[in-house]
Amino acid sequence: MDIASVPLSVRALWEFRRHARWADVIHYQYPWPFADVLYFLWGRGKPAVVSYQSDIVKQKWALKVYAPMRECFLRAVDSVVATSPGYIRSSDVLSRLPREIALIPNGIEESEYPQPSAEAIRKWRNRVGEDFFLFVGVPRYYKGLHTLVEAANGFPGKVVIAGDGPGVAALQEQIADAGLSNVELVGHVSEEDKMGLLHLCRAFVFPSHVRTEAFGMALVEASMASRPMVTCDISTGTTYVNEEGVTGHVVPPEDPERLRSAMQDLLDRADVAREMGEAARRRFDELFTADAMAGRYEALYREVAMARR
Repeated sequence: MDIASVPLSVRALWEFRRHARWADVIHYQYPWPFADVLYFLWGRGKPAVVSYQSDIVKQKWALKVYAPMRECFLRAVDSVVATSPGYIRSSDVLSRLPREIALIPNGIEESEYPQPSAEAIRKWRNRVGEDFFLFVGVPRYYKGLHTLVEAANGFPGKVVIAGDGPGVAALQEQIADAGLSNVELVGHVSEEDKMGLLHLCRAFVFPSHVRTEAFGMALVEASMASRPMVTCDISTGTTYVNEEGVTGHVVPPEDPERLRSAMQDLLDRADVAREMGEAARRRFDELFTADAMAGRYEALYREVAMARR
């Protein structure tokens, strides 16, 4: 069952206790308040690492009840890890913790992504063309897609939005009301189709405007595909993955004029867009691969395990 979007399980209490007996280090993900309960019941005898993925942004009423336990949990564990420097600075919770916060960015395994076939690329080229500006993701409230549609009004290029969810109807209405012919909603796409779209696009646009967007794994995928990015500065990991002036442009949130200007720059200057895409790939190789993430966590596990001896 779920309470305030937190999955709970009675069986997990006993399963956790069983596995905690043999584990050398226990790795928890935050936010998941049930993990705090597991830690205080059965986990305190083992070294503990917490990956702090995001502040709790939406469930404010529940946070008032949960906050004291959260503080005890984050102070008690052996190490707290954040995924970007910006999040360490901007999170009220992390900035108040009387301890050093480790930095380990999220990473992905490139071999798990399919290479788009010639047929898939041809299909999408026939449907949406090339050099468009792409968004891929579930159109949730914090994705800022209303601003992207506003920015498309008067933009000479094409915008392609891939993804399905509860926000699609509102986007369709906004596009129709504005009479836009340069914005296309293509719905849910497969992994191969996503990679095909990334292959064809000029740049990846990610206009998330709320701190709920804590990192932006879609940006890591765009970096892997050597695509420049346009993002919004919301003091989270999005401006760590996308470095202003190096891998793309960073603009203020909910500012359609600045968003349009950034897109226009990448549309007008193909050479700059290509150079930024190449820089994004180099940054991916350095920071955001699964191997890089795993190596950093392995070193941290050894460190906290040795400190307990």
